[in-house]
Amino acid sequence: MPHASQAGDLTPDDPTALARFGKLDVVAKLIVEGYMVGQHKSPFKGSSVEFVEHRQYYPGDEIRHIDWRAYGKTGKYYIKEFEEETNLRCYLIVDGSGSMAYGQSTLSKFDYARQLAAALGYLLISQRDAVGLMTFDTKVREQITPAASELNFQQLAQSLNQWQPGAETSLASVFAQMIPLLKRRSLVILISDFFDKIEPLTEALKQFQHARHEVILFQIVAPEEEDFPFTRPTQFRSLEKDGHRVLVDPHRLRQTYLEQYREFIDRLTRTCGNAGVDYLKLTTSTPYQTALGAYLDSRSRRKGKR
Repeated sequence: MPHASQAGDLTPDDPTALARFGKLDVVAKLIVEGYMVGQHKSPFKGSSVEFVEHRQYYPGDEIRHIDWRAYGKTGKYYIKEFEEETNLRCYLIVDGSGSMAYGQSTLSKFDYARQLAAALGYLLISQRDAVGLMTFDTKVREQITPAASELNFQQLAQSLNQWQPGAETSLASVFAQMIPLLKRRSLVILISDFFDKIEPLTEALKQFQHARHEVILFQIVAPEEEDFPFTRPTQFRSLEKDGHRVLVDPHRLRQTYLEQYREFIDRLTRTCGNAGVDYLKLTTSTPYQTALGAYLDSRSRRKGKR
């Protein structure tokens, strides 16, 4: 495992390399600050805080607040100042069921999900928003109440660091357990592979919205689940059912698998669209900046509708 002094050598574009670093609080800061430095080149714009005015940069200021457009025009560093918003409450809800343990050419879906959750948590805290956490497999395993503090982020990162994937689950039934635990209206960010039956999942999403929560869904999939690149007879082992294995000929299975997989993705996409849920599918090789940009874009669009 790299030492802390090597953190600067890691690129926030490579999820697998970041996973080898291990410490989620440090990884989250690398991801978010790397994104903010490059934001002037990003197609995603917007933030959950309101821009007020510029002032001159002073040593010790946060580099993520530098206005790179102003620098390009003047050759001088200026800081964007923002109005504080503390009314946003967010729950990061992270799936740790067995299927999330899968990873072959990249880090596992679970490792990707918890690094993404940590990065989103750090971004929210940086914007002075309140962030909390729920983890689950067959049931809710841990709950951290949202708060806009560095301590809360450290607790969130520590919880994700210590947690490992568990047993199989029904997403809809676990989500039904969660909804009564969300005492106040919140932004709910669901991070999972969402490999479950569509109909009960649709009903669960409706229940989140009936309780007046805003929902963003990040679906995490492995590249192999997208492409099914297997060529030799392969034994597939269930990550959720112990001892369940099946030997298949990938050539015969591939077309059927891809048809069913794409049909599932299409149905999930339509379900989210019909429910007014923001949806983004990410492979475990996708840079986290894509997810951060999508989140900020979603918040900007929703604010514009108010």
